[in-house]
Amino acid sequence: MPRPISATIDRAAFAHNLGVARRHAPHAKVFAVVKANAYGHGLLRAAAALHGADGFAVVEFDAAVRLRAAGYAQRIVLLEGFFDRAEAMEGAARRLATVIHSPAQIAQLGALQSGARLDVLLKVNSGMNRLGFAPEAVHATALALQEHPAVGKLTLMTHFADADGARGVDWQLETFERAAAGITAPRTLANSAAVLRHPQAHADWVRPGIMLYGSSPFAEVSAAALDLKPVMTLRSEIISTCELKPGDTVGYGGLFRAERSTRIGIVACGYADGYPRHAPNGTPVLVGGKIAGTVGRVSMDMLCVDITDRPEVAVGTPVVLWGEGNPVDDVATAAGTVSYELLCALTARVPVSETN
Repeated sequence: MPRPISATIDRAAFAHNLGVARRHAPHAKVFAVVKANAYGHGLLRAAAALHGADGFAVVEFDAAVRLRAAGYAQRIVLLEGFFDRAEAMEGAARRLATVIHSPAQIAQLGALQSGARLDVLLKVNSGMNRLGFAPEAVHATALALQEHPAVGKLTLMTHFADADGARGVDWQLETFERAAAGITAPRTLANSAAVLRHPQAHADWVRPGIMLYGSSPFAEVSAAALDLKPVMTLRSEIISTCELKPGDTVGYGGLFRAERSTRIGIVACGYADGYPRHAPNGTPVLVGGKIAGTVGRVSMDMLCVDITDRPEVAVGTPVVLWGEGNPVDDVATAAGTVSYELLCALTARVPVSETN
């Protein structure tokens, strides 16, 4: 009998969440962000469920190649661009689009063979201060790219630093619009938070990411309140129970000490499966349809939950670590991290299947 842990991916939830993005930005085309193995959900699995998107956005060159090889004809954009001349040449051959964020990348365009062309997304640094051209350099750079023999379609883009926070996006939009004044080209600006909260930033293309996977980009608003449905559910079972006397501790380091007679359940899930080792006591776990809290340190293959006063819980009782009935955002908040990290951390030893 296999170890009872598994993950399921709900294809219908993917399609529903894409529909939410389209509902919020009805006049924009959609780049579905499927980088990092589609946030741990599986690149081709996610692409199949999101086939209605107008394009896909990835970071990894091999992911773009896999999408093309699988028959996806939509626009595919490399969010960090190409990393050498060989990638630029192959990208042109595979009809990829590339972000250009530095003069070094423009220089590498010169390696393209005569007649080869790449669609380019010129990245503007409007305040994120990671990648992109300074606002004062954008106009000249855009004109140079529009005249470059290796450049096909030009799109302008930027990325928001605080679309999910109190500062919002208007301060960056103002910088971007000043930099882009007079440049005739489509725009792509909005991430998930901006899709949902800032319609003034929708422009021509939006780039939803975390919302497609059923997680909220906002700390104060639940996914359910945004009509987002969880795509991944990580399940396991109780594989043993243990009775603690007052003063007994649990697991490595004795991080939990029982103050009363306590019953714990041992779950077949640990950090080697992708569950956060740093999750503190009380992190929510759905046990037999009711929320329980973790106790003690998460180990490589197991974690423990408090099932005191839950006599119905026994070996074989189903557990949801995150997903349906136990939002990944709640687990992430308790563990002091974000849902992105939890979803991306799912390891290869966890079997994954699809529903719907």
